[in-house]
Amino acid sequence: MSEDVFIQTVAEDPLIAPVIQGLFGEYRERYGDYFASKEPEDDSVFARPDGAFIVLLRNGAPIAMGAYKRYDAQTAELKRIWTDRSLRRQGLAQKILHELERRAAAYGYRQVFLTTGFRQPEAVGLYLSHGYQPQFDTRLDPEVYSRPPYDGRLPFTKKLTADVPVS
Repeated sequence: MSEDVFIQTVAEDPLIAPVIQGLFGEYRERYGDYFASKEPEDDSVFARPDGAFIVLLRNGAPIAMGAYKRYDAQTAELKRIWTDRSLRRQGLAQKILHELERRAAAYGYRQVFLTTGFRQPEAVGLYLSHGYQPQFDTRLDPEVYSRPPYDGRLPFTKKLTADVPVS
């Protein structure tokens, strides 16, 4: 029986290189150079006390990840939610999402904000099915949001409730 365990770490941790590479590899496959002109994010924004970078391990191997950072005093921005392709459709992204929400609420955030790309229907479905409110018109073809005046990102928000404190 496999055991799934969350750890909090940093993006530079060599243990999680496979999931980081998987995330950015998938972005390249889906978007090519669409987002290439965007400045890379400084991973230090995911450090405590304002953020967290979590990884889900199965038998010691990284299989999924996610992070949050401060968006404003009341809002955490969720980022880098990803699961190993060979393990999809097992609820791992949902586990990551719930753990990020739990940790953000425990650290005092009252809501979360996130964006996903216009070519990620699986992510859109995940967020809609977990109470996230789209800040865009879901009736439109997502490709519309890849053209000006839009930037290719589909934003969502969700109010948080306090839960179990983070240990």
